[in-house]
Amino acid sequence: MNFFEQEKNEIFSIFNRIRKKDFSGNSGQAIKNSVYQFSTSLVSKLGSLIFTIILARLLLPELFGLYSLSLSVIIVFAVFSELGIGLTLIKFISSELGSGNEKIASAYLIYFAKIKLFFILVSIIILGIFANLVANTIYQKPIFLALLAGIFYILFIELTGFLESTFQASNNFRKIFHKEVLFQVLRIISVSTAVILSLKYSFEQNITLMNIILGLSFTFLFSFFFLLFGLKKKIFASQEKLSTEQKRQIKKFLIFTSVIAVSGIFFSYIDKVMLGYFLEAEFVGYYTAAVSFIGALSPIVGFASVALLPMFTKLKGKQLSLGLKKSARLTIFISSIIFLVTLFSSYLIILIIYGKEYLPSIDILRLLSPLIFTIPLIALYTSYFLSQNKPQIISKYLIISTLINIILNYILISKLLVYGQIYSVYGAAIATIISQVVYLIGLIISRK
Repeated sequence: MNFFEQEKNEIFSIFNRIRKKDFSGNSGQAIKNSVYQFSTSLVSKLGSLIFTIILARLLLPELFGLYSLSLSVIIVFAVFSELGIGLTLIKFISSELGSGNEKIASAYLIYFAKIKLFFILVSIIILGIFANLVANTIYQKPIFLALLAGIFYILFIELTGFLESTFQASNNFRKIFHKEVLFQVLRIISVSTAVILSLKYSFEQNITLMNIILGLSFTFLFSFFFLLFGLKKKIFASQEKLSTEQKRQIKKFLIFTSVIAVSGIFFSYIDKVMLGYFLEAEFVGYYTAAVSFIGALSPIVGFASVALLPMFTKLKGKQLSLGLKKSARLTIFISSIIFLVTLFSSYLIILIIYGKEYLPSIDILRLLSPLIFTIPLIALYTSYFLSQNKPQIISKYLIISTLINIILNYILISKLLVYGQIYSVYGAAIATIISQVVYLIGLIISRK
């Protein structure tokens, strides 16, 4: 009871500061960042949930499953264009801006931009080469044109993500919030229109999926230009050159964040990728429906993780430990409430949101509900270790948990298939939970 009383008082204290617009000091900056990050995440996840609901109801489980599989495969290929550049950018640039070294921060940004463009090019070339092999040989499903459209998706989403990281590094979360509102509105309108027209004119599945991915791609393009026009013109005007030592530090940090990025992508999408290989498409759709709802809850719980990264960078000693402890306690408090509601209302959630066609998703949602605890806590501890120049800790446990996830997914999906395809989906959910718990425990032990 003391725990809940303390967290209640902490929440009221935060709301009072927001009401009075008191954002002074480190705690004030953290609250301001968190408010914008919470708002952005809320718009993002609720927009994504609305988008997913519309798409799921229009496409029905089979075509929705093919869409989920296509997007998962595209994102796996997109990992070659990320490689932790965004996290590294936030770490180095926020540190320089915090010290008042704007020219050095600008030099870092130019250096990161060159690296980013190179790896985007690598990623889209690889996807273009292997799209036919993946679609027609490995999966034997009508997703070839969707994968080709993924070339545009990777290009525009990665450019947009790079600019978002730039704004985050400078503690400018307001612009990101405005961009997210624009993106969600455009995505719902453009993709829904593409789907309705495709279904109206009875396009084959390949073409319908391609239209969806293209609609998503060009929505990201509009978001990119929105952020680009909001950048200060002088931000790329620095004449400073990074020293050999500074570049060496970046490369050293990138080694670990690259592992984090690659492992993180596999960690997040390997379940859908493997389900698509073993099962019919509609079962991927059932699984995606449950996962999407859990994802929509994350901003309500873990609003502080990304927003606190620039602040964690500046804090030391007891202040840092206290900030992490308070954030973790608040996260657990909110998670407990949402977990219980989700667990006991799964039937109504699936029926009302997705419709009777997705009733097999009910038990999947119940199995995945512990993610309401693990996802925000993992994000919080990740921000902490990155801020303290310890990405190697994240890398180590992420690699371990990713391997566990892949192995368990393969074993449980393949072995449970003899009892029915839905049991294989349950196996994927169990594999995800176990690997997430292992990851979180590793981070907590390392912190202690």
